Amino acid sequence: MRKLLLVISVFLLSGCLGMPKYVEPVNNFELNRYLGKWYEIARLDHSFERGLSQVSAEYSLKDDGGVMVINRGFSTEKNAWKEAEGKAYFVNGDNEGYLKVSFFGPFYGSYVVFELDHENYQYAFISGPDTDYLWLLAKTPTVPAEVLNKFVEMSKARGFNTDDLIYVQQK
Repeated sequence: MRKLLLVISVFLLSGCLGMPKYVEPVNNFELNRYLGKWYEIARLDHSFERGLSQVSAEYSLKDDGGVMVINRGFSTEKNAWKEAEGKAYFVNGDNEGYLKVSFFGPFYGSYVVFELDHENYQYAFISGPDTDYLWLLAKTPTVPAEVLNKFVEMSKARGFNTDDLIYVQQK
C-alpha cells in the first residue's frame, strides 16, 4: 500500500510534464542568452492570463542554478498590474529547451521551446504539456510579419488551433 501511495504521489507531484506529439525542444539552448525580459506577442487563451495586455516574462538566474520567472500583465478590467513569480528547471539538460516551471508549490508544468532565433535570441515559440498552451515571445514588443507567419505555420503543423490565437496588445 505504501508503494502504491508513493507512485500516486510521484505522479501527482510531477504535474503536467511532457509535450504535444509533434513538438520537440530545440537543442543548443543557451540559458544565459535567453535570460532577460521577453514580451508576449501571441498566446492561446487560458484562465491565468485571461484579459491581460502588456504581458511580459522576465527570466533571471537563481542561486541554485534554476531560473526565476516573473510574469506580468495589465488587467484593464481591474486597472491594475497582475504579477506571478515562479521557478523553472531543466528537465533533461541545460542545452535543451525543455524546462519544468512552477508557480504553485511543488506542481510543475512543461515549458518547451520548440523554435528559437538561435542567432540573436530575439523570438521563441513555446509550448506547454499539450496543444492548449502556446506562446510567441520576443525580446521586443513587436515582431516582423515573417516571424508571426512562421509561428502560425509551425504551430498549426504541430496541432495547435491557431484560429484561437490572441495577439497581445503591447503599449
